[in-house]
Amino acid sequence: MKATWRIESDAAAVADAACRLVSSAARAAIAKRGRFRLVLAGGSTPLSTYRRLAASDQQWKRWSLYYGDERCLPADDPERNSQMVMATGITSRAGEHLPIPAELGTKAAVQAYRKTVRPALPFDMVLLGMGEDGHTASLFPGRDWPDKPVFAVKDSPKPPAERVTLGIAALQDCRAMLVMVTGTDKAAAVQQWRQGVQLPVARVSDIPQATVLVERNCLEFAGRQSIPATEAIELYE
Repeated sequence: MKATWRIESDAAAVADAACRLVSSAARAAIAKRGRFRLVLAGGSTPLSTYRRLAASDQQWKRWSLYYGDERCLPADDPERNSQMVMATGITSRAGEHLPIPAELGTKAAVQAYRKTVRPALPFDMVLLGMGEDGHTASLFPGRDWPDKPVFAVKDSPKPPAERVTLGIAALQDCRAMLVMVTGTDKAAAVQQWRQGVQLPVARVSDIPQATVLVERNCLEFAGRQSIPATEAIELYE
């Protein structure tokens, strides 16, 4: 397991730590390359981090926001990742907001987003969450994933069935990765992950520049496994 694990006291502490790490990565990227390219995660866990970031002082015009995956729904559907993220206020502050045009259907959206992603690699930071089944982005257990930077998912076990997602290689092509895990409903998946089961989130984050921020209760419910707390986290630039 190449990722660094860091235990936080609760979900709020996870969001606080993530906000600090994203801000640090942004400052470093802008100082070195003039732009911060950040891949956003969907789901409920990262939203608290986005709200904190939106209220913070950043060099927003130099931020470019991408997405790890999107549901094939109308552009204004509240169940879309982009709509949930927009509601936090972060997208209106960033210089570039580059959602996946999943409303076009899988084929057109994949073709369009490949063109968007290609010149952005390597990303400065990739944010990921984790579902109860260990999925991340729209990479679900028990599926074969094509070796492509962006591809269509036609049989998602969670509705809607059709989605567009970044592939493993594109997600791993980053200077830093941050996985946020909160909620005791994730405990079983965390336990499997720690035991070496090749869940999607484990496969994607098995890189040295990845950090997992997990709330303590989740680990305690996962069998009170002992993971040494980390006082400092290196950001790979």
